[in-house]
Amino acid sequence: MRATRTTLVTAAATVVALTLGGCAAGGDSSSADAGGTFVYATGEPDHLTPGRQTVAFTQVMSLFAPLVSVDADNAITYVQAESVESDDNVTWTITLRDGWTFQDGSPVTATSYVDAWNYTADAANAFENSGQLAGIVGYTDLNPAEGEPTASTMSGLTVVDDTTFTVELTHADSQFPLQISQAQTGFYPMPESAYDDMDAYDREPVGNGPFEMTEPWVDDAEFTVEKYADYQGDDAAQVDSITYRSYSDQNTAYTDVLAGNADVLFLPASKMTSAEADFGDRLYSFDAPGIDYLGFPLTDERYSDVRVRQAISMSIDRDAVNTAIYGGLYEPATAFTPSAMTGTPDGLCGEYCEFDPDAAKALLAEAGGFDGPMEIVYPGGSGVDSLFEAYANQIRQNLGIDDVVAKPSTDWAEYSQGLVARTPAGPHFGHWGALYVSQQNTLRSLFTEAGGCHDCTWYSSPDVDALLDAADQAATPEAATDAYRAVQERVLEDFPVAPTFSDKYSYVTSEKIATLPQAAGSPIVQGITLK
Repeated sequence: MRATRTTLVTAAATVVALTLGGCAAGGDSSSADAGGTFVYATGEPDHLTPGRQTVAFTQVMSLFAPLVSVDADNAITYVQAESVESDDNVTWTITLRDGWTFQDGSPVTATSYVDAWNYTADAANAFENSGQLAGIVGYTDLNPAEGEPTASTMSGLTVVDDTTFTVELTHADSQFPLQISQAQTGFYPMPESAYDDMDAYDREPVGNGPFEMTEPWVDDAEFTVEKYADYQGDDAAQVDSITYRSYSDQNTAYTDVLAGNADVLFLPASKMTSAEADFGDRLYSFDAPGIDYLGFPLTDERYSDVRVRQAISMSIDRDAVNTAIYGGLYEPATAFTPSAMTGTPDGLCGEYCEFDPDAAKALLAEAGGFDGPMEIVYPGGSGVDSLFEAYANQIRQNLGIDDVVAKPSTDWAEYSQGLVARTPAGPHFGHWGALYVSQQNTLRSLFTEAGGCHDCTWYSSPDVDALLDAADQAATPEAATDAYRAVQERVLEDFPVAPTFSDKYSYVTSEKIATLPQAAGSPIVQGITLK
């Protein structure tokens, strides 16, 4: 949620997902004939180099294939990798499928991965997704907290032969196979030719995926990718080509899809209430690894008592908000990770995530009440005004606080800068969209000092750190589930944020689209078929 993949960029890229809804499910891609072309309506990319992109996931994932992929059931399937194995969860051996080529015909080898990972991790290159590689031994040599780098490659990476390399992690981590799945694009390979001119490569990358570029990407102009005839994966493209068309106004894109001038679009927040009537069964809503919450200014004495934070959470009628804002299609959150994420302990939040205005008011009184005005802060221009006005109204009415207002920032940049500076004066917008479907990603991002969204929550705890370390090192998936629950139980004691909703990622399509398969909430573009 995509210099490293910082809190602010991540949230900026996913803020639109906060107010989405939908009603349909993806179909079986085998039910329609392959071939043809369609237009995917998107925002403007920032980069097309996998180690750099932060808002061009769809485009990059059509050009590159991951080592492993997570399917719609959160199960791992091998793609470029033949196997990913470890005896101790510290040293991992990755064996590649033989015979794969990049779209320039050069072979994809173990060196292709090791060189790309080292280049992405090197602080001198300032790649935005560098932080995804931080768990590898030697990363800190390239990214020291102080002083100059002492190396240009990570000592934890070793090429064994053309199709085998090993990865040594800084600590045992059973979640590593999930970390190298499709959305963590910092783990993608690059061909040797990329390093000749990285600026040119960013405009016309050569990947190992199901589609290839046909022309360089030019700012504010559409570009087309074509099916790569020699793609070796089991998930070959079902269409001949895709045109990616960027829109500065997603409402215009919505109108174009409705008119059949474009074919696939991530649903704009402002169109959520009208999409079902406009599109019917061409509105798709997918469970996603994203969580929405209210953060609190924990350094403000008025919010320092956990009972105040619990009371605010209990004063919000999530079901009413779901009906009024999301058309009844969202799912109120009951834990600190989204319900779609493997092992999420649904119901963990208990009474503190349930609407009970009498108990909320009594709890606030027990904490000594609340003095002064309360500002509910959110990023202006993000289409969430009605949501935060609803929060402000409910808190005012249900807690008996006279002066509660929803206060937007000027824009996203101002809001994100405020998070870093810790200037929000009250409960504030929060969202985390995980890039892989492990509780580890969300919990470490939100609730550790080194996490990508620590500036969002301002919360960390030595207890939580220790419990997370134990969970990461769990020997089995079942043990990991129990261990991550223990992390959430400890976070619940401090209640640093109020979970509000588990995300849905929603899309609308033209009548041209026959199927829209998905994984982790996002369309699998190579699986899209046409009527």
